[in-house]
Parts: sequence; structure tokens; C-alpha cells
Amino acid sequence: MKAIQLAAPGGLENLQLVELADAAAPQAGEIQVRIHATSLNYHDLLVVSRSGATEPNRIPMADGAGVVTAVGTGVTEFSVGDHVVSTFFPQWLSSRHAPSDFALVPGDGCDGFAREMVTLPATAFTLAPQGYSHAQAATLTTAGLTAWRALVVNGKLQAGNTVLVLGTGGVSIFALQMAKSMGARVIATTSSAAKAEHLKALGADVVINYAETPEWGNAVLAATQGRGADIVVEVGGPNTLPQSIRACAVGGHIALIGVLTGFAGSIPTVELMAKQQTLQGLIVGSREQQQDMVRALERFDWKPVIDSSYPLAQITEAFAHQQAGKHFGKICLAY
Repeated sequence: MKAIQLAAPGGLENLQLVELADAAAPQAGEIQVRIHATSLNYHDLLVVSRSGATEPNRIPMADGAGVVTAVGTGVTEFSVGDHVVSTFFPQWLSSRHAPSDFALVPGDGCDGFAREMVTLPATAFTLAPQGYSHAQAATLTTAGLTAWRALVVNGKLQAGNTVLVLGTGGVSIFALQMAKSMGARVIATTSSAAKAEHLKALGADVVINYAETPEWGNAVLAATQGRGADIVVEVGGPNTLPQSIRACAVGGHIALIGVLTGFAGSIPTVELMAKQQTLQGLIVGSREQQQDMVRALERFDWKPVIDSSYPLAQITEAFAHQQAGKHFGKICLAY
């Protein structure tokens, strides 16, 4: 089978297309899956581009979607021909005891889905939503479930809430689509006039250009008659968190997800405390949460936004497109 290996961690130029032996026949409790698509996340970019982030010859990519080709003994949840999508934390099934490291995350602490075939425990997958292409399903493992957990599991989203999403990456676009489907009002930020039009087409009620309005937290307050957003999907990190705290309502919830602006910074703790907000970090979600999300997605009338798709051999070009920051939605590999 064809696969991508990171010959040495620390640079996109080290991504190599290789030929590996086909995946082994599944043993008890396992399934074999022909992988047809993966999608790029900022986490994947960090793994392949940062020195020492993973082991040499790692097969990257945390997301994977495809078709079950063989089933081991004792597996009753899946059958040959089922369309499935991988889970980010294969060992985190349903409990509140979330993993705090990436040791067992595909494409990071162990081999991922930039390959044509895998044999893994059945619990490493869930069914994909009916009617989804493999590329669409592959966007769910990381970005889709992160947005779902931020809004529904942790944020307790209700119809009539106001949700603030930052930028136009995969998590933010998912959060916009999910929130609108559940009856929320959505405010979005961007620095691009063209992307602003795309956000409005997806249903954003208000779009704020953060390049033109650096104090965009105040702009969110103005757009909500001073109340603020009930839920903020915070993907930027230290440089955007102060504005997110300003934009968030008294008693509101801030889902801290991203590190796009760095790994550490100051926090206006007095404002956070005075407004009695909940600031909660999260890393994707559990298998049970993914199953809940899949059932919900089958009831919605939208599909994930895919910016572009590349063949497996062009993974370096796909990451370069991601680094350029001009994409809107998800970038996928299809093979």
C-alpha cells in the first residue's frame, strides 16, 4: 500500500511517499479499513513541522475515513462495506477522564491515516454520517468533534444563544454551521472581505473585521446591546483571549481550543472573574461524543465546507496551502 512517512520530524520537505506492506488481517476485536480520505488540522501541521514533535518515519494525520474491508471475530458494531471515520483518542470511549497527552493519538504518538489501509481495534472508529463522502467524513475526527464538544457538551448550547467564532478555519466553520442549525445567533470574525461574504452565506448574523477593528471584543458587545456572546469558540490563544473575555457575556462560556497565536500569554483575570465566565480548555472529545455528533449531523441539512482536496502524494502542497492561510474551511487528501 501507499503511505506517507515523515523521514525526520521538523519539516514538510521530510514527508515522503513510500510503499509499505498491506495491513494485516484483523484479529479478534479489530477491523480492517481501506482509508480513502484524511483532512488537515493545525495539530497535524505542528507534528510534521516542529523539530522533535514525533518519531522518525511516523505516518502522519489524525483524521481518517474509509470503508470496512474485513472484520475480526467478536466485532458486532461494524460489517464489511460500512463507511467509518476514525476517533482522535481511540482509548477515550466515554468517561470524563480525558487523556491529557497525545501518546495514542494517530499521526502523533502512533502512526496515523496518511496510508491506504489500516487494521485497528474497532473502537478506533465510529460509523460515518449517512450521505457523507469520505472527504466530508474525514473532517469530523478533529475539527468537527472539537466544535461539537465546545458548543454542545461543554457549552450547553440552547436555541437563542449568541455564539462567537473566530476566523474561518475548520473548527470555526463547523461551530458556525452547528450553532445556526440549533437556533443560535452567530457572530464571526475575519480579516478578509471575501471571507466575510462566505461567512454571511453560511448564516453568520454579524461579521467583524478584526484587522479594521482591533478591539473587536467591544464590537461584539455593541452587536449584542452590551450583553456579549453566551459561548465563545476561542481558537487563537493568548493574543485573542483578552478580546474573547471582553466579548463574552456575564456567566458566559469560553471554549479554549487553539494555539494559533502562541502557547502562553497574559490573561485579564479580573475581567474574567468579574464577569463570572467559564474558561475551559478542551482537546477534541470522546468516542461516545463522536457517536452523538454523527447522529445529530444526519439530521442537519448542511455538509462540511471543504476548501480543496489533494491526492496523497501531494501532501506537502496541501500543507503549504494550509500555511498560506488563504483557505476557507477544510483541506483534504483523497486517495
